[in-house]
Amino acid sequence: MDTYDLIMRNAEEVVTDEEVRELADDPAGKRAYVGYEPSGVLHIGHLLTANKLIDLQEAGLDVVVLLADVHAYLNGKGTFEEIRDTAERMKAQFIAYGLEEDKTEFVYGSSFQLEEDYTLDLHELELSTTMNRAQRAMAELQSGETAKVSHLVYPLMQVLDIEYLDLDLAVGGLDQRKVHMLAREELPELEYDARPCLHTPIVADLTSGEGKMSSSEGATISMEDSTEELEEKVNSAFCPPTRDPEGDLENPVLELFEYHVFPRFETVVVERPEEYGGPLSYEAYDSLADDLESGELHPADAKGTLASYLDELIEPGRRTLRELRAES
Repeated sequence: MDTYDLIMRNAEEVVTDEEVRELADDPAGKRAYVGYEPSGVLHIGHLLTANKLIDLQEAGLDVVVLLADVHAYLNGKGTFEEIRDTAERMKAQFIAYGLEEDKTEFVYGSSFQLEEDYTLDLHELELSTTMNRAQRAMAELQSGETAKVSHLVYPLMQVLDIEYLDLDLAVGGLDQRKVHMLAREELPELEYDARPCLHTPIVADLTSGEGKMSSSEGATISMEDSTEELEEKVNSAFCPPTRDPEGDLENPVLELFEYHVFPRFETVVVERPEEYGGPLSYEAYDSLADDLESGELHPADAKGTLASYLDELIEPGRRTLRELRAES
């Protein structure tokens, strides 16, 4: 796979393709990042963007992980000491998952977001950004939550992070698109360069195929899950024998194969008894999806295989969590 294809693998959107192609032509020394608000245990949403960071490292880019402690503080996630303890646990999980420690720069937001230059630039953004524009870039509020001034400042800080981390590519889930578009609009107003951005997909709800998989609803997969819990969640997942269910539904089992398993394993083997056709081997996602649709691969076999490969992926992080808790 060439550098451009590796950067683009499983990208839902890039802005713009021309800029990303320029990065692919000369990736050495170029910096890409994802920002994570420290929240404890890594779940499938974190791991999807982490997969992309692993792709980018393989493509030759430098990777920056922003441990956004100030953002977490603005979101009421605890004291700075509590948030930083959580961030250190997240850092250990990312390394266990597969980010190369010596090639990954982990940065606390507070290491630069409290400096005078950053603060003054933030005030410039506050002066130039309308309330309506900031609201459009805000993250969705939880049900019953009231918007606060901190919710409006949050996306403006995300805009400045792209400049102050000296980035060449901003990466995030598709839900970060609004912030990245705000950055492309506003950074040039501060005489900074607009950067390209890459957005990963949002995996559908595991049990219904609707909306998105959400840790707040308790229907996600995380490094906290035991092998048995993981198997139970996957075996109860929505998995029609098609990659394109009717209406607004998605097939979350196939999405997890596409976005999590195939990027990390060269070959995926479905173990089946000879009486049911024997083992099946796949080197590409499309082949597995085609077999599910044709009936060659039964949904139950697909789920069992998915659970096995996901378990292998999260086991190092699960083990790291146990060790950290034993030490505390």
